[in-house]
Amino acid sequence: MSYFGEFKDLIQEGDLALVWISRDNIKPITVDSKEFFNTRYGSFPHRDMIGKPYGSQIAIRTKGSNKFAFIHVLQPTPELWTLSLPHRTQIVYTPDSSYIMERLNCGPNSNVIEAGTGSGSFSHAFARNVKHLYSFEFHEARYNQAKEEFEKHGLINIENNVTITHRDVCESGFTIKKGDVTSNQFKDDEEYVNLEANAIFLDLPAPWEALPHLDTVISKDESVGLCCFSPCIEQVDKTIEAMEKNGWINIQMVEIQSKQYESRRQMIRTLDDALERLRDIKSHKLEGVARRKREFENMINEEKKLDTNANKIDKKDISTQTEKPTSKKAQNNRPIIAKTKFNPFGKGSRVREGDTNFQWKQVSKVETEIKSHTSYLTFAFKTITNTRDEELFQKELEFTTSKPSSHKK
Repeated sequence: MSYFGEFKDLIQEGDLALVWISRDNIKPITVDSKEFFNTRYGSFPHRDMIGKPYGSQIAIRTKGSNKFAFIHVLQPTPELWTLSLPHRTQIVYTPDSSYIMERLNCGPNSNVIEAGTGSGSFSHAFARNVKHLYSFEFHEARYNQAKEEFEKHGLINIENNVTITHRDVCESGFTIKKGDVTSNQFKDDEEYVNLEANAIFLDLPAPWEALPHLDTVISKDESVGLCCFSPCIEQVDKTIEAMEKNGWINIQMVEIQSKQYESRRQMIRTLDDALERLRDIKSHKLEGVARRKREFENMINEEKKLDTNANKIDKKDISTQTEKPTSKKAQNNRPIIAKTKFNPFGKGSRVREGDTNFQWKQVSKVETEIKSHTSYLTFAFKTITNTRDEELFQKELEFTTSKPSSHKK
């Protein structure tokens, strides 16, 4: 089973699941009834997850307090996996990957070449959306880690939807032959893999060195899209020169900068709430004035008892201590002031979002700053065979002209 291409309703033993602790803290686990998921809030038994629907909230009582801690167990998707995966290299995040696939016209019939694999973030998104992904990684340790990860996630399966190969494509090209270090299972009569790729993604330090090797592995009778992912503008400059030299056209460089929006509910604040708040502030102010006056009088009486030989009390010195009485008796006699009532303008007792005792409206909160640059995306397209099948063209033309128009006058 591919955890990223198929969907389940219930959490089962042995499933790959993603535990949502917070927006910036998502952890992958393999569900095992004997294991626990440990966080700083407490330990969550896996057995409490089994049998529950994906998306369920799992809660425990925290030690040493009467409060609850909770997590959410989510089904893996390429977008969530990107936020949780162990980084072996810089990864391609969803704002970039989604735009790249749209520009390259990736779909269920697409054969895609990816070089290099890296942490496998983009590989999972490709595997879910395309017919076949051919991924290349030149670093042996990263190749082994990615291959093991793809196998666990069901991406390298009987249907062979993903093929990963250990190869330096800049030096040796993209052709996969029998005997290469690859996950592809060759048949007895097969000597090499016919890639026929119609989309290429290059995440390489020097993509211009790999461009001359592409003509032998791309589709010959359709438009092929290419995207190079480069962090430096100098790399873009060299890549564009190589693209023009090798016949790639419609070249365009794009930079993606994303901004995150958060949907939440905000309490509706009315004029009556404001007036009530002003009354509350005024009453507390009057209570405070009365309290300080009583403390001042109590302190004077205490000083008179302690200093019976003094002819006159230095009121100036006393006035500097009116905020903090020195007598324990005076402190014990201090009246208890009620806590501030709920303040609809940000302070006071806490109200849970969505409390039915109050009115709410749906709002969105946006990040104050746009996230920094990740990489430049350089797109280009190429069609090797520019001639057309005249017989097929005439048939299509006759069919189009003979088809009755559905337009009504």
